[in-house]
Amino acid sequence: MQLIVLWDVDHTLVDNAGVSKEIYASAFKALAGREAELPAPTEGRTDRAIMREMFVQHGLPVPKWESAQRALEDAGRGREEDLRRRGRVLPGVQEALKILAADVEICSSVLTGNISANAHVKLGAFGLDSLLDMSVGGYGEDSEDRARLVDTARARIHAAHGVATTTPTTLIGDTPRDVRAAHDAEALCIAVASGIHSAAELRAAGADLVVPDLTDTEGLLTHLQAALA
Repeated sequence: MQLIVLWDVDHTLVDNAGVSKEIYASAFKALAGREAELPAPTEGRTDRAIMREMFVQHGLPVPKWESAQRALEDAGRGREEDLRRRGRVLPGVQEALKILAADVEICSSVLTGNISANAHVKLGAFGLDSLLDMSVGGYGEDSEDRARLVDTARARIHAAHGVATTTPTTLIGDTPRDVRAAHDAEALCIAVASGIHSAAELRAAGADLVVPDLTDTEGLLTHLQAALA
């Protein structure tokens, strides 16, 4: 393998249609014993950071992460049908994932703020999990700092496939936090303006390439190949 590609999940691969916010609200209620008055602050944060900030915003003690993770797993379990009914795979995603999955020179995995269990729920709902090596991804339980998830994924890829941790790496995501995480980890970032952030905002954040969506599969592959030059 000569290239690592790490995909964000929400608003990059799938539109979860509000299911994520419901999962956070349900987990908060299970832990706090009351409804959340404020929505979960997401926008590219990791689940560790989201849950901590929800409790801080509500003036409550922050629970231990182990408890929060269990609550998130419980809240996400069985949400596949809701995701299929209300959400969708974003344009061009299946084609891009299929092509990368078929290339033996590329390790295509995930770099997501979601905990692993819920990333599997969201991608499994649409059959995308089989197109990614999810065993070697970076997940929301690994760190609050998204950039550290990149190093976690690299270490897992090295352990599983013998790929050097210095292998060229590209993150594909939809927020300035994805851009910052990539650059802090000395990786490139392709930013997709498929979430709440505009192409102009993503360019201003320093993305190496900004695209409106993932429908230009050939252009995406050309940019990924250029990372090897």
